[in-house]
Amino acid sequence: MLAENFVERGGGRRQAGACQVRQQSYTEFSATLLVRIDLYRKDFSKGQRRIASYIEEHYDAAAFMTAAKLGSVVGVSESTVVRFATEIGYSGYPALQKAMQEMIRDKLNSIQRIEVTTGRIGDGDVVESVLNQDIDKIKRTLEEISRDDFKKTVSAIINAENIYVFGVKSASYIASFFAYYLDLIFGNVHILDSTSKTTTYEKLFRITEKDVMIGISFPRYSTMAVDAMSFAHERGAEVVAITDSMISPLVTNADEVLLARSDIASVVDTLVAPLSLINALLVAIVIERKEDIKETFSALEKVWEEQNVYAFDRTKTAEEKPDGR
Repeated sequence: MLAENFVERGGGRRQAGACQVRQQSYTEFSATLLVRIDLYRKDFSKGQRRIASYIEEHYDAAAFMTAAKLGSVVGVSESTVVRFATEIGYSGYPALQKAMQEMIRDKLNSIQRIEVTTGRIGDGDVVESVLNQDIDKIKRTLEEISRDDFKKTVSAIINAENIYVFGVKSASYIASFFAYYLDLIFGNVHILDSTSKTTTYEKLFRITEKDVMIGISFPRYSTMAVDAMSFAHERGAEVVAITDSMISPLVTNADEVLLARSDIASVVDTLVAPLSLINALLVAIVIERKEDIKETFSALEKVWEEQNVYAFDRTKTAEEKPDGR
């Protein structure tokens, strides 16, 4: 039982086996579709067996087909494909399609992403298609994010002696955004944005159980992110994963997991939902520590004004001088 596997860590308690149990369940989830097919195979009709065989051999292609397209490819009707999805326990074809997409989440290379994206949009309105997909990702993030893990993450950040934020490649931009505001608020932030092991561990080797590590990565997942989070976990730090799926490799060593949906097939990495999640974390931190943060920014505003940091302040200062200079 997890309740019996707590060990002391700093001022709190930690579930010793929680990360291992969590990852085991998520690994099982990634195989659920194929397990379901095997489980129900003996009851399949001839057409359903054709669908099952095609998915087992070509799930990477089937994952982005409509029910009608999949039916056409295997030689059955659209309704047969829909019935197949419900037959193996899914609510409908969209749920089956999502399960196939989970299986290939980290397998599409850049060329395949281009093919899938152009095929999905076709001759349609690119602006409408892309923005509607981003809206959908924010909605799904809102539905799937753990409010409990969100609150624990806010608390861990506020109480940490040091805050480490990891993000490389496209994730480095939102990691830097997050770290920038956290450092304005707390002044104890370390940004890790290199794929170099030497550079990463030189910045991370002082991490302790009093610190928090926030790892941000989306398909195709960064190996360095996984290794850095494992290192932080071994040192006893609170580890937070900001990623897109419970089968993400970042989950293995995470105490808290915050899901933010990204498009696994887009030509570029769409980070609208992850950025929105980070905005929510920053707002929650400000609300939690409102008076302290007001004092910090009051001092900062004074420095900005004195040093004419912003163009508007500089214009106003010039206008206040008698000679206008």
